[in-house]
Amino acid sequence: MDLAPSRRHILRTIGTGFAMTGLAQVLRSADPSNPLAPKSPHFPARAKHVIFLFLNGGPSQVDTFDPKPMLQKYSGKPIPSGNLKTERKTGNLLGSPFAFRKCGQSGIEISEIFPKLGDAIDDACVIRSMYTEIPNHEPSLFLMNCGHRVPGRPSLGSWITYGLGSENRNLPGFVVLCPGFPIVGPQLWSSTFLPAIYQGTYIPSGEKTPDKLIRYIRNSSTPPEAQRRALDLLARLNRLEEQRQGEDPQLEASIQASEIAYRMQSEAPEIFDITKETEAVRARYGDSDFGRGCLIARRLVEKGVRMVQVYYGNGQPWDNHDDIQIHRKLAHDADGPIATLLADLKASGLLKETLVIIGGEFGRTPVLEVSGLVKVQNGRDHNSHGFSMVLAGGGVKGGTTYGNTDEFGFKAVENPVHINDLHATVLHLLGMDHTRLTYSYSGRDFRLTDVGGKVVRDILA
Repeated sequence: MDLAPSRRHILRTIGTGFAMTGLAQVLRSADPSNPLAPKSPHFPARAKHVIFLFLNGGPSQVDTFDPKPMLQKYSGKPIPSGNLKTERKTGNLLGSPFAFRKCGQSGIEISEIFPKLGDAIDDACVIRSMYTEIPNHEPSLFLMNCGHRVPGRPSLGSWITYGLGSENRNLPGFVVLCPGFPIVGPQLWSSTFLPAIYQGTYIPSGEKTPDKLIRYIRNSSTPPEAQRRALDLLARLNRLEEQRQGEDPQLEASIQASEIAYRMQSEAPEIFDITKETEAVRARYGDSDFGRGCLIARRLVEKGVRMVQVYYGNGQPWDNHDDIQIHRKLAHDADGPIATLLADLKASGLLKETLVIIGGEFGRTPVLEVSGLVKVQNGRDHNSHGFSMVLAGGGVKGGTTYGNTDEFGFKAVENPVHINDLHATVLHLLGMDHTRLTYSYSGRDFRLTDVGGKVVRDILA
């Protein structure tokens, strides 16, 4: 028998040797037979789970969570400081058509288009000083989801499950819900160079029955006992191949994906069948794609799934260049499900250990967009200089605001928070040091926060 290594083996070893080093570290941790087995954090965690409610398209901070009296006063006039660079041509200041009111015991001002979330604001912190570098959807989506503005980096959920595993071996550790796809699509929940077991499992939330939410979840031709014997045989053959050729991340991912798919048959249909909830509960979440997504997210977290991301809809629905009044309808559809999710998590005690993040990839300008690309000139262009995010539960100091934009809501001027800082804070709440959560690949150590990031300690409870 020829024992010389094959060209394929040599190329694989040269090309991905560093990645295999990372994989070996994963397999040696916790339960070697289950890379998703729970792992100990670096230090005591305040949160165990994350639900990211993604309002894709870029919600306007000055129409939602960042009231600006000066914007209202000088609406229709040029901005005194001059326009900052945005993607399209803009004109005079545009006051918000929505009124703000003080909410909760904390008195935080929230737009009238989020009345129910406003009533729950004492459990949340509003960061009003977020910023990013580029006002384009694609790089900003990559930065918010993957920590870097170009593709090829693992997603937030992949890093979290890589670092902590999951609490339910019968379900994926990271689940993504969207009726179709946001722009960019599956790259936003990819594990890229991390082992593929940590990538997000996509669920089309536009479907209503478990068999359509998770296609082929039921095997009508082969009973579970026979499936188990076949998988065990396949696993033994794959392990023999690994012994002969060396560790192979793609093969390992295939083994683990097959195992999860088999185990999901016993639990996933029950979890995704929201008819198990009472009619009253379903009515509170609503029958929209986003409402069903929020309800499923709650059910997944109750069963130990580490991270769930719920996209508001396909494409970029909050990208309202033409008419900011569209925000009213979008917020009406999102407000009830978000508030209901927070209330249910709080009632069950899960809000204490579940970090809920609400926001999009960037904000919008306080000035009117006047480019020839819009038909109705009552909207706002993209704004990367200053926007808002809402964080609730999971060790966050409720009933507080952090940071500020300028008097017109254009640029973060007080306690600016970069997306890398947000990610560092999320990992900290989960008990992980963002500088120590690394993976060796292609000759260097990578991390979610790249070479930046600092924990925003003032928002911690």
